Order: sequence, then structure tokens, then C-alpha cells
Amino acid sequence: MKPIIVPTAIPAASLLARRTAGSHFHDCYRMNLAGDTRTALELYLDVLARTPAWVDRLMALRNRIVSRLGLKDLGMLGDVDRTKRAQDYRAGDRVGIFSLLHVSDDEVILGDSDRHLDVQVSVCRLAGEDAVATSTVVHVHRPLGHLYMFFVAPVHRRIVPAVLARLPRK
Repeated sequence: MKPIIVPTAIPAASLLARRTAGSHFHDCYRMNLAGDTRTALELYLDVLARTPAWVDRLMALRNRIVSRLGLKDLGMLGDVDRTKRAQDYRAGDRVGIFSLLHVSDDEVILGDSDRHLDVQVSVCRLAGEDAVATSTVVHVHRPLGHLYMFFVAPVHRRIVPAVLARLPRK
């Protein structure tokens, strides 16, 4: 059965909820887990391991275009060390296109920053709800960041649910 993924508000329990003030963009998607006991980081790593090929193609196109505009080539979303266990990750480690900023069993926050914008992503297990919320918050600093988000925001709204839908059930 295909998981039900719905847009929702960033949960108050998420550390990312405090970072929406002044943001240019934020969103959140919720998915039921039905008895799944994986930590937030294990869920994130399992999602990245199954990144759809079309998402990687879009990332490759993004990297080619933005590198000419002075933005970072982030690599591919699913570029993770598949031999590294979730419990071996520490704050500061690179996980796919983001750096790990915070890790606990219930929430992982990842992010990336450059002079144009700051992006933070949270995967937060919702206590007592048997669900996970995946949130994104973007703070833009310069006009190029606004231009970038004009094109990225609509695509982001398709990518996140598509990637979450591939999370294997445990």
C-alpha cells in the first residue's frame, strides 16, 4: 500500500519550528509510520538510499546551472556512505547534500549555507503519533537566492513527497 503523505504545519516539537520566523520559504510533509521504530536519522538514510533517478538527474542539472552563477555544486541527494551506520554519524558530518547539524533519536536537522541562502531540513518523529514530519526552512540573503528559490520551490514540493513515498516499511 502506498503511504499517505500530506502537507502540514511544521510541528511545534521540531527544533526547526523556531527557525521559520523571517524565512523566505518553509514547508512540511507528514507520513504515518505504523509501528516503525527507526530513529529519525535511520529514516533519513533509508530515504536517501532510494532517491528516485529523476531527482538525481534534476540535481545534476541544478549543479551544472548554479555553478555558473556562483552557487555550490552540492552533489547528489543520495550520495551517502552506505556502509556507515546511523549511530556513527555526528554533528558536522556530511550526509548527502547536507551537513548534519543536530541528531537525536526523534529528530535530525541537516543544512547547508552559502552567501545567498541557508537551508535546513528536519526529519522529526512525532511522539505518540506513529508518524514522521519532514520540514524545510530557507532563509534568503541576496537577490540570487530569491531567483534560485523562484525556480526551486515548485520542484521541491514535488521532490519531497516523491522521495518520502519510497521509504521502505519496517
